[in-house]
Amino acid sequence: MKTISARPRTVKPERLCFGDTIGIVAPASPPPDPASVDHSIEALEKFGFKPKLAKNARARHGYLAGTDRQRAADLMAMFAAPKVKAIICLRGGYGSARLVEILDYDLIRRHPKIFAGYSDITSLHGILGRQTGLITFHAPMLNGALSKADLPEFTRASFFRTLMEAKPPGNIANGYAEKTVTILRRGVAEGRLVGGNLSVLCAAIGTPYAPVFKDKVLFIEDVGEKPYRLDRMLTHLWNAGILQQVAGVAIGVNSDCEDPNAAKATEYRQTSADVIKERLSLLKVPVVTGLPFGHVDLNATLPVGAKARLDANRGELVITEAAVS
Repeated sequence: MKTISARPRTVKPERLCFGDTIGIVAPASPPPDPASVDHSIEALEKFGFKPKLAKNARARHGYLAGTDRQRAADLMAMFAAPKVKAIICLRGGYGSARLVEILDYDLIRRHPKIFAGYSDITSLHGILGRQTGLITFHAPMLNGALSKADLPEFTRASFFRTLMEAKPPGNIANGYAEKTVTILRRGVAEGRLVGGNLSVLCAAIGTPYAPVFKDKVLFIEDVGEKPYRLDRMLTHLWNAGILQQVAGVAIGVNSDCEDPNAAKATEYRQTSADVIKERLSLLKVPVVTGLPFGHVDLNATLPVGAKARLDANRGELVITEAAVS
């Protein structure tokens, strides 16, 4: 795969409308319960869409949803299919990074579409933005929130507002009542959004498939990582010169990222909040934590590559341009 040194012209996919066909793909791991594939189909039908299941979406290859070639072929088939308006991932897990060398980016440039997912799908958000300029969506997936009968209204509204309205979605915390947001460093930063899962982003550093970070608003989140692991990853971003390039840092709600043995420890243990505050205090840019996105029920949809404003005086992340056309 030939990579390019700078992000190409930003491309907005066409907005989603009720009645449109949505492709279902599994570019990483398979759902733990095979029946959840059927639940995903039913969920899209209930929302008012026509689901189209990828050929290999039910495949399994060890901890992957089929071989690399099968998963890449499914993704490319959905981008090429004339009737498919959007592509939503079943789940994350692991495996998306194994596809970046075998995707056809010229085809994706010719057929830009809504592409949504998060967690391990971070690998694909980064390379699609770098190679094609396509705005993609860090958003709930079909094996998780979107198939749940108790899908929170906040998550549902953010998802459909961002994908279906050709106007700026605005403050990602609209309708969010939880008290999780903390301002670490005040100020206002503007730039295009880049980021996703912290572990996956770190794994891309030093490869040709990492996103471009300079002057961007970086958003990060993670799940199941103890504080010292968060420290290691943030330190890696600092040592790699990434954190020094960004215009601002927006951190989501990091789920299950505390040390379960901390209370019984005989030595001092830091919390995840302690680590984030210490590691990011070196920066001279606005930093806000606890924003409503990540491996949590109240998960806002973020358009990767769209213009945003991080207002660390008000504790807000605002999407300032339409993500769809």
